[in-house]
Amino acid sequence: MENQDVKNGLALPVMEHFATIQGEGFHSGKAAYFIRLAGCDVGCHWCDVKESWEAEKHPIMNASAIVDLVMHSGLRICIVTGGEPTLYNLEPLTTALQAKGIATHIETSGTNTLTGNWNWVTFSPKKFKQPLADVASKANEIKVIIFNKSDFEFAEKHQKTVSMQCELFLQPEWSKREEQMGAIVEYIKLNPRWRVSLQTHKYLNIP
Repeated sequence: MENQDVKNGLALPVMEHFATIQGEGFHSGKAAYFIRLAGCDVGCHWCDVKESWEAEKHPIMNASAIVDLVMHSGLRICIVTGGEPTLYNLEPLTTALQAKGIATHIETSGTNTLTGNWNWVTFSPKKFKQPLADVASKANEIKVIIFNKSDFEFAEKHQKTVSMQCELFLQPEWSKREEQMGAIVEYIKLNPRWRVSLQTHKYLNIP
């Protein structure tokens, strides 16, 4: 995307934005405003938001307008997700949000340099593209999606790349949740540093 404002982080391609309840990971259950950026360089075959992959199909919004949306919501957490949000310079957006007293969270597969100022970094590595070690080292939580049994070994491999303070989560891929939940429970009983993450927003039928 050649737009100079996008390159500088003054504008971003936004697929959707909404106020909801965080459904996954450490902050599950908290009210937050989600900004879903468009564009992805990973391409998970089981992705449930494949419509976010092509940035050109979605409108570009000024970072200042995004901040206004968050402020208007009255919520104090803004979660930037995708797509893959690290494709963009997120310094202007996060600086402006934090100046307004908004906590900034990001959900990323870690495939590109992490820009911006973050109160919470959710690192969710994928097999389809190698993440950067620098992103893993900054993670507050690692969330590994369990689609098949080989993903447990993948989780342990990437657990070694995060800090000892990092929260560890295993989350069943939605279409495999009944098939994989028993294996996840048994794995965590044997490896109690890990915790279960569920997509509770889907059970609640909210965005």
